[in-house]
Amino acid sequence: MKIGDFQPGFNRISLFGPLSFLKKEEFETMKSRIVYGPILSRRLGRSLGVDVIKNTGSKKNCNYDCIYCQLGHVEKKLKGPEDVQGAVTPAEVAEGLQNFHKNIEDLDFITFSGTCEPTLNLSLGEMIREIRKISEIQICVITNSSLMGRPDVRENLAEADLVVATLVSGNEAAWRNIHRPAPGLKFQEILEGLRELSKKESGPKLALEVMLLDHADGVSLNSTDEEVESLIEAVRYIAPDEIEILTTSRPPAEAYVVPVPEERLREIAERFVAEFGKEKVTLVLKGKKKKRSKVSHQDPEEEVYALLLRRPCTFEQVEKALDIDSGRLHLIIEKLLKAGKIVEVGSSGEEYYKAS
Repeated sequence: MKIGDFQPGFNRISLFGPLSFLKKEEFETMKSRIVYGPILSRRLGRSLGVDVIKNTGSKKNCNYDCIYCQLGHVEKKLKGPEDVQGAVTPAEVAEGLQNFHKNIEDLDFITFSGTCEPTLNLSLGEMIREIRKISEIQICVITNSSLMGRPDVRENLAEADLVVATLVSGNEAAWRNIHRPAPGLKFQEILEGLRELSKKESGPKLALEVMLLDHADGVSLNSTDEEVESLIEAVRYIAPDEIEILTTSRPPAEAYVVPVPEERLREIAERFVAEFGKEKVTLVLKGKKKKRSKVSHQDPEEEVYALLLRRPCTFEQVEKALDIDSGRLHLIIEKLLKAGKIVEVGSSGEEYYKAS
């Protein structure tokens, strides 16, 4: 369903009043929102997001510039936590979650993710401890794995219930080609750090996210038989609890990046199952239907923008995730489009909305 699908005579004003454009400062307030969602995730179910860097001077705060990232390019890569501006505090996270999580039924996870690499905030462990004081919901951290070589980062991650860590290759050349890391990051240190986290007796469950990619010209970026064997060797060394096999599904930073065909994904997943067992390997495919969230709204317009700032979504994905009536959501999307705060982009035959 698209914006142009409005029926003649549709009463727009009756839903939430006149369509006045938001002022710039109002959008900046939206961008500084710490807690957002919920998100209906292919892997985590119904998840409430926590964004731990609120630097409004940048769309994305990261030490990678991944070719497949749904948030686009990193304007200025951060070398490490010491370069972070606008770090969120544990008190701000607790305040943001205090009431918000109670407005959503059946949450599966509270997840640290968003416009930043969460491990860049060295207060992450304290944030998790503060959340546990107000909620019994499981806590997940989604990380690009870049800072796994740091003991302080591993200690922070050890506070979570689940860590989903990216691993795109078993060799440094492919890792650099896909992630385009900031200077100073070392591939071998990442592997060693992942292994150390996996070995922690009191640590979290560790799931490796194996993101597989192809090139639009038909060349595989990391899904050849040789690359798969290299990945398996690295995974064997790390010894995670879970392995997730998936490919890109949202608009990537580089137009030449395309998803690996489902048939090939299944072949690769079978190879991992043969090595590690079916109880450890999950093939994450696009299109799995999820139940609509039940959300009590405070500011639907802000909630839509906060979600699209972190995660490009189709109309249906926003509708189901935020539990907003389709007519009302049409108006919100139209308003954000006209204000130039979001754009519509195509990916894999679907139309997505993302923050501009």
